[in-house]
Amino acid sequence: MPAAPQPGPEAGRLRWRCRRGMKELDRLLSAYLERDFPSASAAEQSAFRELLELQDPVLYDYCLGRARPAEPLLAALIDRIVQVAVHP
Repeated sequence: MPAAPQPGPEAGRLRWRCRRGMKELDRLLSAYLERDFPSASAAEQSAFRELLELQDPVLYDYCLGRARPAEPLLAALIDRIVQVAVHP
């Protein structure tokens, strides 16, 4: 069973921010949040929060490989998020 984010106000806010209005993004982001976010480094958790600030079309293009973030940490995080979906 995947580890869940620690209970509390931030966990609820992050879950809410993973709800994007695009089913594909909802699933990708929620899967990462539940499975990998709790054990991620502080830098990766910060990058995830930053990623959630992006507009849906930009984030969707990143996840589909149509575009790549210039920031290496964000690019690595996108790779990890997509990998979680491919290999649960």
